[in-house]
Formats: sequence, structure tokens, C-alpha cells
Amino acid sequence: MKFLKLLLLLPIIALCFGCGSTKPPESDVLRLGTGGEGGMYYTYGTKLAELIAADGKIRPLDVKTSSGSASNLRLFKEKAIDLAIVQSDTLSDAINGRGNFSNDGKGFSYAAVAAVYHEVCQIVVLKDSGIQTVNDLVGKRVSISDLESGSMKNALQILEAHGITKEMFSPLYMSFAEAAAALQDGMIDAFFVTAAVPSVPITKLTDAKEIRLLSISEDAQQKLIDVYGGYTQYKIPANIYKGQTEEVSTIGVKAVLVASTEVPDKEISYLTEFVLKNYEKLPHDKNVKLDVNFAVENVAAGFHSGAAKFYESQGVTVDVIKK
Repeated sequence: MKFLKLLLLLPIIALCFGCGSTKPPESDVLRLGTGGEGGMYYTYGTKLAELIAADGKIRPLDVKTSSGSASNLRLFKEKAIDLAIVQSDTLSDAINGRGNFSNDGKGFSYAAVAAVYHEVCQIVVLKDSGIQTVNDLVGKRVSISDLESGSMKNALQILEAHGITKEMFSPLYMSFAEAAAALQDGMIDAFFVTAAVPSVPITKLTDAKEIRLLSISEDAQQKLIDVYGGYTQYKIPANIYKGQTEEVSTIGVKAVLVASTEVPDKEISYLTEFVLKNYEKLPHDKNVKLDVNFAVENVAAGFHSGAAKFYESQGVTVDVIKK
């Protein structure tokens, strides 16, 4: 009888040993949520993965495409990713349960690592259009970017800060490349872009047409900074784009590297130092030096305890998300 029981238990014992010795397929990598292929998040992520693999000091990064910031933050809850790049304003919404995150409830399993570059809000019109200010967009055909995108949210908030509602213009929902082509063909009057400068679709457009970038009024900038988390003032220097001979006053958000609180401190501390030391090898804002101050300022979230350890070694104290 004892022998029979042992025979019955053998498959279970074998299965248990198998479970203990077989790791999940991605346990030896850090899964990094980015954005669509060809976008800046994906470009940054793939380059970072290449540098981390060559360095060999922490687990390699497995770059994952996604729909962007909001999608990445939700993927943390599903434990589908370990790291992600997100817009600072979207991160602020998620932390505070606003906007698209108003029904998500409290609690999150991720924390900030470092802000790594600026994403700049840019408003593009043709130079001969007669459109000189944001208020001139009333009654015009305006692409406010892809539906439900971070850039669309930025566009609507910028317009609202100038007193312009969706009923006061004709909104269209296009990708940056589609909008640039539509402006060139006279199908729209303006389009919004939230991206690092220079933005490739705008640069390509300047090969065919003369453009103007609209400044955001100082009052509107301050409203946006006061009301919403994650915005910062930004000056686009003259001559970033062909024919753009004047500085443009606008706002931006930061691209923030975020990590699951379950990733060990040692790896995140090393990763934090790595992205700061190697920022010039990565896609970056050429107008800003990535240092410790840039990495922690205007980030509307607590930091991973591993990142906090690195910042502490540099004389900077940050709020830490408790695991």
C-alpha cells in the first residue's frame, strides 16, 4: 500500500521539482515597455538595451513595443513588464488618479528611476498661412494627434489654457507623419507634436514647405504648470528647423524611466547611474545636459529605492515609493 501511494505521488514530486528548476522564460531579462517601432521611446529603449548588453553588469533588456505611456503603466499592474518609458504628465495622472486613470483605483507597483530627456510640445503651421498665435487657431482645421494619445491630451490642455475649446476649431486625429503630409497638401491648417526636438516629421516637412512654430503664451504656460503635474517651460532655440529663425517659447514634459518595485535595488541603482553616465550615447535632448538634478526634478512620482540609493550617493534626497 505504501508502495502504491509512492507511485501515485511520483508524478506530483517530479512536477514540483520541474517547477522549481524551470524559470519563467523572461526571468533572466528585464522587460522594457517603450512605444511603437520608429518612435522615440522605442529608439531610446533599443539603444539602451544594446549598451546594457555590451556592458554585461545587469540582466539584459528585452524591448517591448506598446501603445505608449498609459499602456506601459497599466502593464506594470499585470506584471507584464519590469521597466518602461513614460511621459511625466501621464505618470502624474496615474499617480493622482486623474484623466484616463480616474477609474483605476489607488495603488501602483512602479516607481521612478530617472527623467532622461525632454519631450517638447510643438505647434506647426505653414509660414504663409497668416497664423501667428495659438488664438489664431480658432475656426481652423487642427490635428491634435492620435486619439487618446499623450500628445492629444497636451494639445487639448494647451488650447484650453488659451481659452479655446474643441467646439471652437475642427479637430482631426492624425499621427505626426500623417499630419505633416496633410499640412503640406493643404488639408489641415496646423498640427500638434509632443516629441523630442528636432522631430523627424517636422524636419521632413521643412524640405518641402516653409513652416512656423507657434509660441505658447506665458500666461498659458503658467496655467498648465500650476494645474497639471509634469509640465516644464522650454525654449526651442532658433534654427533647430530649416527656416525657423526665432526662438520658440513653449512647454514640455519629461520622458521618465520607470521600474517595477519588484526589481532588486542593486540593478536599479546600477541602471540609474548607467543612464546618467552614458546619456550622450543614447538619444537625448542636445539642449540639456542630463545630470542628477534634471533626472529628479518635476517627476510626479516617488522613486525606486534602488534609484534613491544612487541619488543619495550624489548628495540628493528623493521621495521613495514603499514596496
